[in-house]
Amino acid sequence: MTTPQIAHPPETLEGWFALHQIFRFRNPRVDAGRLAKLVKGASMALQPSKNAAGWSCSVRLIGSNSDLMVIHFRDSLDSIGVAQEELARTQLAGILEPTYTFLSVTEAGLYHITAELARASQARGGKVGDEEYVRALDERSRAERESAHVKRRLYPELPADMPFVSFYPMSKRRDAGQNWYTLTLDDRSRLMQAHGITGRRYAGKVQQVITGAIGLDKWEWGVTLFARDPLEFKKLVTEMRFDEVSAKYAEFGDFYVGKVISESVTPSRAGRAGGRSKRAR
Repeated sequence: MTTPQIAHPPETLEGWFALHQIFRFRNPRVDAGRLAKLVKGASMALQPSKNAAGWSCSVRLIGSNSDLMVIHFRDSLDSIGVAQEELARTQLAGILEPTYTFLSVTEAGLYHITAELARASQARGGKVGDEEYVRALDERSRAERESAHVKRRLYPELPADMPFVSFYPMSKRRDAGQNWYTLTLDDRSRLMQAHGITGRRYAGKVQQVITGAIGLDKWEWGVTLFARDPLEFKKLVTEMRFDEVSAKYAEFGDFYVGKVISESVTPSRAGRAGGRSKRAR
């Protein structure tokens, strides 16, 4: 007799911490020239220290109740705190009023691997979390972390040729009859694999940065998209809404769309070879 699967979290790999700070102008009459000068000055202050990795940029929001989004990626939470403090001391901060912040960390979910190892544990009469399972998971996780694809997800570069940005937070539903967290890992793995196939069709058109926020924010994930053509945001998100995982289980927050201010981009420092691994959703 087959033992029913128990819902449990997949392994995840973590990389850089991320902070999205969203502001409105205290005085709406801020001309583009002055703004460019102020963000350029702020970018000098926001350059990561020699011992830190990551980058920052400012995005001029369009069609929003807010005006500016400052995005930081850093290799530690302490370094995110430093970036937050450095921005607060700039002249740019003097014209800004905060409206929203989102704290998270880059994340690669290992749904398929965790589900595969859980099935193997069951087949040999073991269980998830036993010594053999942990050993195999550690080996697979290390291999995944070393892959170029996963490194790009955990330590994302700001694409120089994709100036348009769309950011939004999201969570998975926990409603009666539509509870993501009571699905088996195999079901979640299947749904996320199909979702990933949709995203990969936009490779070269949209760069996606997925960050996890469970335990860090009310929302569970953040999605930051970069593109040359902002219409690609609409096309990608529309197509993904028809994936079963979104149609049944996704809740979305507000969308913030705009364009990177070129003067705001700090030089990027490379990510570390090491990193974090933990159980997640």
